[in-house]
Amino acid sequence: MLEKALKYQDQMWHSIGETFAMVGVSALAALLLGLPLGTLLYFNRKGQLYENRTLSFLLNSIVNVIRSFPFLLLVVALIPFTRSLVGTAIGTTAATVPLSIIAIAYYSRLVEQALLEVPKGTVEAALSMGASPLALTLKFLYVEARSGLVLGLTTSIISFISFSTVMGIVGGGGIGDFAIRYGYQRFETEVMAYAIVVMIVLVQLVQFTGSTLARVLDKK
Repeated sequence: MLEKALKYQDQMWHSIGETFAMVGVSALAALLLGLPLGTLLYFNRKGQLYENRTLSFLLNSIVNVIRSFPFLLLVVALIPFTRSLVGTAIGTTAATVPLSIIAIAYYSRLVEQALLEVPKGTVEAALSMGASPLALTLKFLYVEARSGLVLGLTTSIISFISFSTVMGIVGGGGIGDFAIRYGYQRFETEVMAYAIVVMIVLVQLVQFTGSTLARVLDKK
């Protein structure tokens, strides 16, 4: 297996770089937009501090629709939007658009769940000390939920890696695309198996790193 795999080592490294680019951009989108969106979902829930049923319904509907949409169909449906946003619907850059959208929706729900686990007493204590909404969020909620937020991001990144394997349909490349083009389509099972092993190792590294960091941050 190794001998055949080495024959395509340049293509493999290029594919790994494409996967890193797609997953990296989507993870950044999850942090920059998914985190605040999840916080809004939490605050606007029924019974929460800034309850707003209309906004809550709207945000939840958007998140639920995106998360329930079959990813392959989402990629195709977003082609016009992707083209208008980045100037092309083909390539790694274009592939980051649907990945980022699903990343934002996916992680926002995990953020909401992590914040719901924060004891209400923590919120009440913060408010009794005169904490502003920003201070409440940054100094109390995020601090208390830090372990859950990290684990949620870890789970999200692993899902993004899985999603990235189908981005070959828009020329996004990546390890999954490599496995199909150089393994499956050329009937070289060993090469496809090698690509799968690389994916498994990558996922395990992400899981180990995320779990370790969450354990270190969990001071409870």
